[in-house]
Amino acid sequence: MARRIESHSIVGPAGTLESLLEEPEDAEPRLAVLVCHPHPLYGGTMHNKVVYRTARGLRRAGAVVLRFNFRGVGTSEGEHAHLTGEIEDARAALRWLRERYPELPFALAGFSFGSRVITRLGCEIDSAQWLLALGFPTRLGSTEYFEACRLPRIIIQSTHDEFGPRAEIEALYERLTEPKKLIWVESKDHFFAGALDELETQVNLVGQALPRDFQK
Repeated sequence: MARRIESHSIVGPAGTLESLLEEPEDAEPRLAVLVCHPHPLYGGTMHNKVVYRTARGLRRAGAVVLRFNFRGVGTSEGEHAHLTGEIEDARAALRWLRERYPELPFALAGFSFGSRVITRLGCEIDSAQWLLALGFPTRLGSTEYFEACRLPRIIIQSTHDEFGPRAEIEALYERLTEPKKLIWVESKDHFFAGALDELETQVNLVGQALPRDFQK
């Protein structure tokens, strides 16, 4: 069976947001996940390879996945708003997803800049099953909000990530409160070059897990 995929225009705070909704092929979804893309000013879109692989790994784990373009990207209206506005875009997209699937638990995932968006939003609303940060950029502002967050937080990081170097990620991870999990993927750079299959495998495992699985 082909994957079920739909295009939608979501009403956001700066105009409509271009989005793609994907459901599992062979079963009803058991989880709804919002996935956010990397930095809009550096070519980031919902079609980024890491974002696509993340969405596919989660979908194959039984999740319905919503990807969308931040304001000013693709056909999404508005202009880049330096993280603050993009958090509000994600809030609007998540609201739409939860209204469409009100009976499903939800989770948040994001790559690079998108990981900052979903961790800021998720730690604020404090009701997601888990937060999945891929390629978390350590130097994009304070991480205090992330360290004190009570939700299960999973970081998947490249061993050679130039925007979230190993030493900085390990130091951050030590400061995080439980529950938490850190997964290293042996790869060449921030974009998981040469390791997208392994990345997708790890994302799929996260998608299959329950919140209690991230407890010590």
